[in-house]
Amino acid sequence: MFFCWLTECQAFVEEFEGALGKGKGRKLYAYKVMMAKKMIKFNRDFDNFKTACIPWERKIKEVESHFGSSVASYFIFLRWMYGLNLVLFAFMFGLVVLPEVMMGLPYGSIPRKTVPRAEQDRAMDISVLLDFGGYCKYSILFYGFYNDERTIGVLQFRLPLSYLLVGVGIFGYSLMVVIRTMARNSDEGGDGGDDGQFTFAFKMFTSWDYLIGNPETADNKYASITTSFKESIVDEQENQKDENIHLRRFLRVLANFLILCSLGGSGFLIYFVVKRSQEFANLDQDDLSWFEKNEVEFVMSLLGLVCPPLFETIAELEEYHPRIALKWQLGRIFALFLGNLYTFLFALFDEVNAKLEKEKSIRNATIWGLNEYYSNYSSYHNTTDIPPPDIHPADVIRGPCWETAVGIEFVKLTVSDIQVTYMTILIGDFLRAMIVRFLNYCWCWDLEAGFPSYGEFDISGNVLGLIFNQGMIWMGAFYAPGLVGLNVLRLLTSMYYQCWAVMSCNVPHERVFKASKSNNFYMGLLLLVLFLSLLPVVYTIMTLPPSFDCGPFSGREQMYNVVMETIENDLPAFIGNIFTYATNPGLILPAVLLMVLAIYYLNATSKNYQNANLELKKKMQMARDEEKNRRNNKENTNQVMQDLEDLLPNRSLKSPKVAKRPGAAANGKGINIQKDVSLAAPNPKAAVTHPPGPRGPSGNARGPPPGPARGRGRGTPPSRR
Repeated sequence: MFFCWLTECQAFVEEFEGALGKGKGRKLYAYKVMMAKKMIKFNRDFDNFKTACIPWERKIKEVESHFGSSVASYFIFLRWMYGLNLVLFAFMFGLVVLPEVMMGLPYGSIPRKTVPRAEQDRAMDISVLLDFGGYCKYSILFYGFYNDERTIGVLQFRLPLSYLLVGVGIFGYSLMVVIRTMARNSDEGGDGGDDGQFTFAFKMFTSWDYLIGNPETADNKYASITTSFKESIVDEQENQKDENIHLRRFLRVLANFLILCSLGGSGFLIYFVVKRSQEFANLDQDDLSWFEKNEVEFVMSLLGLVCPPLFETIAELEEYHPRIALKWQLGRIFALFLGNLYTFLFALFDEVNAKLEKEKSIRNATIWGLNEYYSNYSSYHNTTDIPPPDIHPADVIRGPCWETAVGIEFVKLTVSDIQVTYMTILIGDFLRAMIVRFLNYCWCWDLEAGFPSYGEFDISGNVLGLIFNQGMIWMGAFYAPGLVGLNVLRLLTSMYYQCWAVMSCNVPHERVFKASKSNNFYMGLLLLVLFLSLLPVVYTIMTLPPSFDCGPFSGREQMYNVVMETIENDLPAFIGNIFTYATNPGLILPAVLLMVLAIYYLNATSKNYQNANLELKKKMQMARDEEKNRRNNKENTNQVMQDLEDLLPNRSLKSPKVAKRPGAAANGKGINIQKDVSLAAPNPKAAVTHPPGPRGPSGNARGPPPGPARGRGRGTPPSRR
């Protein structure tokens, strides 16, 4: 004990030696203290600087403080999508667009980079440009503009190979980033509820940040704490709610049946309008109205506006927890968007097949015309040195270039989605809030409490809109390289526009609920969209023949042949052999089987770890409960044991007569109660008020020597005084 006390004193003197001394030691200590405080302040300021450097962090925190973590999770997801698209734009712009602009042939040099003569009169009309025709169609925005030469420029840049690798690499990079984000978020886990106990006590006494010095920040923190209490109250109410299980099951089955009918009807409607648009494409465009030209985009945007509120109304029958209801709503809108998109793709590929047949006939006619020209020129001039036909690029007969047509459809879908989203916010939120705010004083009923009231932020619709839009970007980027840059501008403006709208036009949800601790549900939907977006692109690369007169793969039977050409012409022979062996089905099938077995093993191991963690949590909870019960019942137990002691005979609890210790207190009393036989809790140690006495001859000054009568039931009982 004395040694521990001495160690603590030495540590105290070493720590505050400068403050206790004089002269240089005191100044050095003051300097150290000053530098330590400055370093603490520097670290705090640097952390604040890093937080300030995170894009839109303060905006998102402000939204979270007023609308809860569920609404803030959408803006966090939007910021993450913006960062992902920035990287994709850097790949596409740096490795495809910029080399073509800097080292490729200029506009008007070849037919694929020239507006046809029949379209030049209207190539700059606003109506044509808004439909991405005219000069937009023959620009770097679309696939058909890029040249098919193996190498371009002084650097001998392989543009076709770069185009293919970037088109596939976008999916690879996106897949890697999504899986990495899901793995990082899985450590947080949970479904949004608090696993610990005393939730409300912790929120009450530990939520405030005492370093806040800004009144606006204090107001935001106050609103955040209030919203957090509302979230926890909703969770507690949902956990204690009783329900009629049979009626609830019937209503949920009915709700899912109605939603399935809505999904089937929307898919049939999209397929019908796409077929009508193919019929309109064969007619004169001047005879068509604006609605007939944009019927497909209008119907898809209208379904995206009408169906989500309809699903939300039907979901009221189910009475799920708000967090679970949000996931169901997300899944249903996801099925709607995905079904609409794939219905659009199936109808679009029918149009692609029709364009391929038309292109084949144009190609055969072109080849026949060139052969006739060469034979006539050779027979007339009696020479074999035949120059190419002198035809202006604008007058060359060309095919429909189905890749550019597909890219135009994706760009038009993206632009129409942007227009509908922004107009919905402007009319559905801003104009509605203006009416409620300024007409409430002169209206027949309370507009704020009744119809129309202020709008709530639609989390499910906005999240699925982002995911659906990103799926179109992934699919359309291969046919329209400029689509990624357009999406970056869309996400940048959406962050400011929607932050303004939600803070000025919306009110918090009536039932505020806590978002999931991780965004893995959003990421799971995004991963599924990524996989489904990859399928049409892979089908295009591996199956469909490219156009013969436009794009970087023209003149080849398949798009992936550019890889084989590079291996054969630019790489050593043994690399070609390795690639041939690697693509052998006899090697691919065992590798796929091994990967499936590895995934199964890792999945089983992960489940075992989860079960072990659950068991460990249960044991820790049981240990905490036992410790709490033991601590709560300790006083009652000690009181009962003391009552039992009082009932026992006094002679059984008294020790034998012992001599006084040298240096003991003058009260003359020995030890009457044995420690070994006491049933009550031991008394606390008394304070030391005298120095220790000298040791006796036996070397044991702490108590009487052991004797035959020590302990109960041993030897003869001690004699009474």
